[in-house]
Amino acid sequence: MLSKILAISGKSGLFKMISGNKNMIIVESLTDGKRFPAFSNDRVISLKDITMFTEDDDIPLYKVFEAVKKVSEGKPVTLDVKKASGKELQEWFAKAVPSFDKERVHNSDIAKVITWYNILTNSGITEYAPAEEKDADKK
Repeated sequence: MLSKILAISGKSGLFKMISGNKNMIIVESLTDGKRFPAFSNDRVISLKDITMFTEDDDIPLYKVFEAVKKVSEGKPVTLDVKKASGKELQEWFAKAVPSFDKERVHNSDIAKVITWYNILTNSGITEYAPAEEKDADKK
């Protein structure tokens, strides 16, 4: 599911890819539903391509979202990332991902993960694992 959910540098929020060609894609904001083009010179990244540093190996973002979902019991995170101190962010995040690398994962990264998780949850997107991963779990 996360393969069609995009982050665009310089734009807040998350976007769903609607269609595209080699020079641009049409995206739709998950927060307000507005559609607009993103061009080849925009820095666009699929959430499936993002990983997070841990003390062992990097873990894919969908596993981070699943851990956050478990801690928040499937509901949006109530921690206000704009008002929370760095220590509060790290303490909360350590409940979800205890092995995150405290040196390389910045407070802004934690705030972004929580914000993105809330956007996805409020948009009704609660399944994060790629389809091939789900198929492997069924076997």
